[in-house]
Amino acid sequence: MEDKIDLNRLCVHTQTTKPWDLHTCIKEYHKAGIPHLSIWRHLLENQDLKLVKKALEDHQLKVTSLVRGGFFPSVSKSVRKEAIQENKKAIDEAKAIGAPLVVLVCGADPKQSLETSRSQIQEGIQNLLPYAKEANVRLAIEPLHPMYAGDKSAIVTLEQANDMAELIDDPFIGIAIDVYHLWWDNQLQKQIERCGKHNNIFAFHVCDWLSPTTDMLTDRGLMGEGSIPVREIRKWTEKAGFQGPIEVEIFSERLWGINQQDYLKQIKQAYIEHT
Repeated sequence: MEDKIDLNRLCVHTQTTKPWDLHTCIKEYHKAGIPHLSIWRHLLENQDLKLVKKALEDHQLKVTSLVRGGFFPSVSKSVRKEAIQENKKAIDEAKAIGAPLVVLVCGADPKQSLETSRSQIQEGIQNLLPYAKEANVRLAIEPLHPMYAGDKSAIVTLEQANDMAELIDDPFIGIAIDVYHLWWDNQLQKQIERCGKHNNIFAFHVCDWLSPTTDMLTDRGLMGEGSIPVREIRKWTEKAGFQGPIEVEIFSERLWGINQQDYLKQIKQAYIEHT
């Protein structure tokens, strides 16, 4: 019983256990006593979404979010229009499987300035907003680490994400705080307080930063393996009012290469001891 109490906010991203297909994730997370999951969109391809929703309900799993929408900026107007359509599709998928949130990796285009990309991100989100509200699906801006500014996100600090969320100023727009991307920022505690003050903390993602890191994308660690003060940052988010699921999002060739059931046990232990 104590174990269930400890795990009641634990959420695992399907990309964390990348070797598994969606139905294996659903089955194995349920078996491991993990109550929440966030689903990556590629796992929904060629799936009957009604059956996906039924499988989630049968296994008593709550969907925290659908990952990912975004990628708004481009020097090409037609590409920007296509991005809006793709994001509408993501919102449709979220609604169909019962996901209350779509996480936005907002994008960037190296052929233009970061300021132009940020302007296009804001425009894209504002264009999507009526569609998202009609579907009752919220949107979370996720600031990424500056090493991704060239192509994945022109929004690289929580301050920039706060600025945009407050400018748009709608309860359907908020922020996903990922410790991997933001832990280095000496303004982080202050910006988390600001984010909470505006009720804009929609999601909280955890993992760890290994030093030295061998890959910018796929060398993340389990909580407690690296440099990030995960527990301290969690306390900041909770003091700012966040009480939602704590999402384990780890991209790791090393960890994808081990037995994934054993890996889930390690995730649970790291969550209890270091989160």
